[in-house]
Amino acid sequence: MALINVAAREIHCKVVYYGPGMGGKTSNLQYIHSAVPRETKGELLSIATETERTLFFDFLPLDLGKVRGFSTRFHLYTVPGQILYERTRVAVLNGADGVVFVADSQKHKLEENINSLRELAINITKQNKKFQEFPIVLQYNKRDLPNALSSELLDKYLNTLRWARFDAVATMGVGIFDTLRAISKLVISKL
Repeated sequence: MALINVAAREIHCKVVYYGPGMGGKTSNLQYIHSAVPRETKGELLSIATETERTLFFDFLPLDLGKVRGFSTRFHLYTVPGQILYERTRVAVLNGADGVVFVADSQKHKLEENINSLRELAINITKQNKKFQEFPIVLQYNKRDLPNALSSELLDKYLNTLRWARFDAVATMGVGIFDTLRAISKLVISKL
């Protein structure tokens, strides 16, 4: 839930990048952090193992301007995608105002994407929120790979609720800011 500080005229929103392991969640935040001006961002904090996988979260406070005279600050997090970190995903998701679901477009990752999206629905519902009404944007990442499924086929399995969705290549910045703009607009419209 967004935190509104009336005295400071600030709105703090939390967006969580969710999806299967090694799908590109951390790459999204790393690219955003490298591309936005220094004065609009905070430090990118990351906790990772020796294999570069996020263990807890990446956190990037990002100033996205004003809404009705209030400064808006988005706090971007990622969750660990590995199956054994389900409790951590629940903890990081707690209090989220919106979610970017980062799906790995590779054919062999389809079942993992479906299971991760199913888990997201359960975790949002457990927080007494309606999954069908929760601000979610899909990102189909790794579109540059030869074994990437078509966006239409991914829609069939992952986008039955007709969310906004974007094709992406996170490591090259393709689709990253389109996705961020879409989730930001959704979150702000719900305030």
